[in-house]
Amino acid sequence: MEYAGSVASTDATPFRRVRERELIDATRALFDERGVQDAPIDDIAKAVGINRALIYRHFSSKEELFVLTVTDYLDELAELVRASVDGSEGPRESLERGLDAFAGFCLRYPAFLDCALSLMRRPARELHDRVSESVWFRLGQGMAALLSLLTANLAEGKRTGAFALEDPAFTANLLYTQILGAMHLARLGGGVRELAPGVPEFFRTDPQQVRVACVASALATVTA
Repeated sequence: MEYAGSVASTDATPFRRVRERELIDATRALFDERGVQDAPIDDIAKAVGINRALIYRHFSSKEELFVLTVTDYLDELAELVRASVDGSEGPRESLERGLDAFAGFCLRYPAFLDCALSLMRRPARELHDRVSESVWFRLGQGMAALLSLLTANLAEGKRTGAFALEDPAFTANLLYTQILGAMHLARLGGGVRELAPGVPEFFRTDPQQVRVACVASALATVTA
């Protein structure tokens, strides 16, 4: 598919790389402090000490900065998952550790959860049309780095008979979305039940309870 929007410069000089890193760090800091909805471009520019107009010398749109910030979260998450599975005894323990690290990351960085869910709500074609090919590719790299860890684990579990599944890559994507959706319950802080016929009631949920339950549910999806 051809890219129809404006494209940010791909000049990768050391200065541009440093400035891009500063802008992504500032965006993450504001996301983590205030939430995704309360991080306007003006405040990001102010945090770095530049005029907001200069941001668009590095990114063709706010969407590009948003996507690269999500990619930064994904890179950190992939490293966390990789470290968490070291020393695991068998694919089941490895998957459990990796998914628990994933769920814990969602609790530690609610802004990541919001960002990831926001991306999932947008059709891929629509997002692709609003960012440059290089930014789109980097997002793909970030997601693939994480999903490849899950896929390799699932493939090994399938090979040894520990897991019952057909397609490890598909299942990795399924578990990725499953964890995000389940951890949104922790983000909300509660659920809804029927107190009496026609009478709804909000009840609070413990974030760690949600974390344990979503990992157990994901394991049940693949366990033979």
